[in-house]
Amino acid sequence: MALSEHGTAPLSGGTRGRPADADQSGGPPRLAAPPGVPPHGGGLHPGTDGHLDEITSGTVWRLRSRACWQEAAELLGQGAERDPRTALVRAELLIEQCLFTADHWEEAESALRLAEAGVTSTEQRAAAACARGFLAYLGSVLGPRDRLDEAQAALGRTSALLPSGAPGRPLLDFRRGLVAENLLRDRTAAWIAYRRAHDGALASGDTLLASSTWRHLAALALAGGDRVRAREGFAASLRLREELGFMVGVAPALAALAEVAEPAEAQQLRAEAGRLVQSLGGVPVWLVGRLGEEAAALTPGGPPGAPRGAPPSARPGVPGSRGAGIPPAPPADPPDGRGGRDSRRPVS
Repeated sequence: MALSEHGTAPLSGGTRGRPADADQSGGPPRLAAPPGVPPHGGGLHPGTDGHLDEITSGTVWRLRSRACWQEAAELLGQGAERDPRTALVRAELLIEQCLFTADHWEEAESALRLAEAGVTSTEQRAAAACARGFLAYLGSVLGPRDRLDEAQAALGRTSALLPSGAPGRPLLDFRRGLVAENLLRDRTAAWIAYRRAHDGALASGDTLLASSTWRHLAALALAGGDRVRAREGFAASLRLREELGFMVGVAPALAALAEVAEPAEAQQLRAEAGRLVQSLGGVPVWLVGRLGEEAAALTPGGPPGAPRGAPPSARPGVPGSRGAGIPPAPPADPPDGRGGRDSRRPVS
């Protein structure tokens, strides 16, 4: 999908955050970034192929990317009553709202129950079970109680329903990685799951999922002491999200890159992330306290009632050309050992 359809302009060229160039470092050649999708999109977001283009392109994506999940869900409300595919998309939107706001659990639960009640195929049952597992995971990390058993059972059902190579496998692998890393505290299992998800996302052209797999593989690389590969992965994640115009996911990517930046650059990255969080009404709420005084002064709350602020402007030093490509392989070898509970963090 063309960037103009997301209301953003191509980013300027430069070197800040750019993964190491093979011509300069002698590293492996880089693959081209996953191509855009036709004008009417596909999947839950632009940059992925699928069968939901008529209900997920255009306005729904733009609202979602600007933290307006309620408005996006309202557009899908009538269709969700009669079309199980639409109901599943609406449920995923409202579950994502829980991720960024740590709130609205009952609304997401109701939407998911509606979707579960309406499924008519094995593929839809698998998608509903995968959403159920993710909601239970988020409830354990951000919500009021531990739902680990529910998350594992639902993702296990998803795996049993999906054949090898099914389009839903990369997302399932990613969510299993989240459970392994942040609830079971098994970083080795998490790395394996993220690696599978990453390869699947690149193979299918799922750019948004690839931005998340890059970020989490980079975090594991950083936990293992490999700052070079961590920076490469965080930079790739940021660039993909900016290219997609996924505004609500850009601030976490900026904050992650700041973790491996020099002090002056890190301060600039966190300040930029704070301004973006403020423009979106204080989401993600779990990021506010990590961004310095300006962001910490915000009052965390739910998503704004309407889009606020403008998309991130082109910033020197962030590679924005799709021709620049993204690295073909995830960073770092599997880390040994298990992470402590303090390492738990939300995903976006």
